[in-house]
Amino acid sequence: MPRTIRMIIEDQAPVTAPEQTNVADAARLMQQHGVGAVMVVRNDKLVGIITERDALYKVMAKRLDAESTRIADVMTLNPQTIHPDKPFEDALHIMHASSFRHVPVVEDGRPVGMVSARDA
Repeated sequence: MPRTIRMIIEDQAPVTAPEQTNVADAARLMQQHGVGAVMVVRNDKLVGIITERDALYKVMAKRLDAESTRIADVMTLNPQTIHPDKPFEDALHIMHASSFRHVPVVEDGRPVGMVSARDA
C-alpha cells in the first residue's frame, strides 16, 4: 500500500501564522519547530507560505527590517497544495516539477500539515 500524506503528517502539528506576523517572528517559529516554512492563514484558511529562503532572499538580502516587514509582503500567495489522502509520490512530483521543497497539506481549505523534501 502506498504511503499517504496523512500517514506522514499524523504526528505533526501544522505550523501557521497570521499574515500580519513579522518575518522575524516567522523565522523564530521555524526555528522553534525545526521546519523550513510557515503556512500563512487568514480566518484559518491557507493564503500563503513563507520559507526560510523567502526570509533570506526577500528580506535579508534586500536589507529590509525583519521586525517591521510583514510576512504578507514577502510570502508566496496561494501556494500549490496537496490533500492528505493523496500518495506521498504525488507530493514528490509537485516538489520536483515546480522546484519547491515544501508542499502545504490542506483539507477543506485548512492547513493540516506540511510535507517537505526531507520527508523523502
